[in-house]
Amino acid sequence: MNCETCQLKELVLEPTEIRDVLRCILHTIFFHRTLSLVRPKDVDCDLLDITYVQCGLAELEKEVDEKIDQFIAWVEKHPNRRSQVCLSFFDEKNKNPGWFVNKTERIYWEQWFINLHVMSPKRYSKSNSSKGITNFGGNTLEETSSRRAALESSLNEVLFQIINFANEKKDHIPAIPDRIFNHEIMIPSSSDSVFGWNTDVIRRVLNSGHPYSL
Repeated sequence: MNCETCQLKELVLEPTEIRDVLRCILHTIFFHRTLSLVRPKDVDCDLLDITYVQCGLAELEKEVDEKIDQFIAWVEKHPNRRSQVCLSFFDEKNKNPGWFVNKTERIYWEQWFINLHVMSPKRYSKSNSSKGITNFGGNTLEETSSRRAALESSLNEVLFQIINFANEKKDHIPAIPDRIFNHEIMIPSSSDSVFGWNTDVIRRVLNSGHPYSL
C-alpha cells in the first residue's frame, strides 16, 4: 500500500495563535478523512476570523486538545523555532500470528505534515510604542491586526490545500470503516532536532508506505 503525503504550507504565528491554528487544521483534515457517520458542527476560531468544521466527536476533540497542549509546552521550551506536527492514518494488521507471539504492524497510508514557525512577540521601546497603542504582547495593535490578517490569509490557503488534496487523493484509502480511521498525531519531543523531529519520527517518514512492526 502506498503512503500519500501532504506537506502543508508553512505558517508563521505567535504562541497565542497555536491553539486556533492547530485545531482548525487538524479538525479540517479529520472531517475530510472521516467516512463514518458524524454530526458535523461549525466552530469559530477564538482569535482568527475563520470558521471550520469539526466531526462532533468528543473523544477526538479531547485528543486534539491534549496534543496541542503538549505542543504548546514544547514551544515554550524551544522558542522561535520551526517545527512540524504530523497526522498519520494507518491500518493495523497482525504479523505472524501464533500461540505465544502476536505482533502488530502499522501500515501507513497517509501522512499530513503541518509546518509551523512559532515566533515570540516582538518587543518595542517606548519611543517606538508611542507610534501606536501597545498591547500586552508588546506589539502595536496596528501591527498585530496586519500580521493576524496575513495569518488568516495563509491559513485559508492551507485549508484549500487540505480540501484539494483530500478530494484528489482517494484511491489509496482503505475500505470504509464503521469508525474514524486509525491515526496518530506526532509532535516534537525534548530530544528533537532543529526542525522539531526526533529520530523515531524521521524513521517513520523515511519508511512511509512500508509496514513496520511495533
